[in-house]
Amino acid sequence: MAEPVFTRLCHLLDSKQLTYEILHHSPVFTSEEAAAIRGTTLASGAKALICKVNEQFVLIVLPADRKLASKLARKAIGGKSLRFATKEEVLEKTSLTPGSIPPFGSLFGLPTWCDEQLAQQPQLNFNAGDHAISLKLSYETYLKAELPRIAPLAE
Repeated sequence: MAEPVFTRLCHLLDSKQLTYEILHHSPVFTSEEAAAIRGTTLASGAKALICKVNEQFVLIVLPADRKLASKLARKAIGGKSLRFATKEEVLEKTSLTPGSIPPFGSLFGLPTWCDEQLAQQPQLNFNAGDHAISLKLSYETYLKAELPRIAPLAE
């Protein structure tokens, strides 16, 4: 059986000797619920979306208080078409359900694109492969761990 995403994520961060905090909480299914239970701002949430651009799946990370700006994202990524992955595609690509996906496409063999506005948040919070486990780390730590492509992607 494959290692849980949470375990793989912790191994990735530990292997790079990066600092992070783990928070166990009641299951949450929206960004608003997650921010409330964590006691953090909605903007500090790193919302991970699986999208299909042309024929390739990518992971797009936005501040949780923003929405995907499809036109900006298509332009940045270089695609003619962009759509959200279906629940079935998300499950197939990540073994997870929407809302539990951490902002690390590298864990799933997907390119990671991060909205430039996330840099305004000193700390990022996100579900870590489970609706009841969150991780908190600095934006700089996230960049070191994931090396995402940065672009304007949100509105």
